[in-house]
Amino acid sequence: MIQVMLVPETGKKLIGKATAAHPAIKKALKSGTVVIIGGTTNGYVAEEILKSIGQEEGFSRAGFFRGVTVPRHLPADATGRQPEDKAFPGDVIIVNGKWLKGKTIFDAADSLKNGDVIVKGANAVDVPRRRAGILIGHPHGGTVMAALRAVIGRRVKMIIPVGLEKRVYGDLDALAEEVNAPGQKGLRLLPVMGEIITEIDAICMLTGAKAELFAAGGICGAEGAVWIAVCGTPEQEKKAKEIVDRIEKIPGNR
Repeated sequence: MIQVMLVPETGKKLIGKATAAHPAIKKALKSGTVVIIGGTTNGYVAEEILKSIGQEEGFSRAGFFRGVTVPRHLPADATGRQPEDKAFPGDVIIVNGKWLKGKTIFDAADSLKNGDVIVKGANAVDVPRRRAGILIGHPHGGTVMAALRAVIGRRVKMIIPVGLEKRVYGDLDALAEEVNAPGQKGLRLLPVMGEIITEIDAICMLTGAKAELFAAGGICGAEGAVWIAVCGTPEQEKKAKEIVDRIEKIPGNR
């Protein structure tokens, strides 16, 4: 067994690599549509997928989101979205291997079909039950409602990359019922089903090794970090360590 410590940023990069290597995405890139809905984890997913098809030029993770959570004491521009990029640049829509710049899930949802893939991030994850929850601030349900029309109506596959720092305990349906009740204020919560990819899943997908969360937390930039125990063959464990080491050496990653 080996142990690896992942801060959220490293975890997002790891999840991005695994999601880009998913067989359903590789297939849809050749003959279908892949929709990557804006989000901080999905920024890494989009980066990896666009690199895999040689179309990363013009994409930036900075600003690739609609809503984010930041500490209350930080200014609005602390998110990385530049003043000149206040308008959302669009989701990443790839049709038959070609990135259609400037499009969003709302442009693509009604044309999606069985075999296509939607990648949508989440704000909560129940790891044992393999379920995720998405915060909603828009009165019409936001991007997830557009995605669900295709997922439920036409069996489009939804993949949900989500970091373990977003793990919750308790029944997501019960939590949603409480925060969504008439008369309550604040964000709403929508439990959704899809294929969850956490750091644990990413290690398994990329190396074949078994991974388990065994501790969490830290300071000095490691707040939200997770400790993962990786068990496999010596080759699998070595590969897991090499992947994490490479990610951590990438500029911009702690």
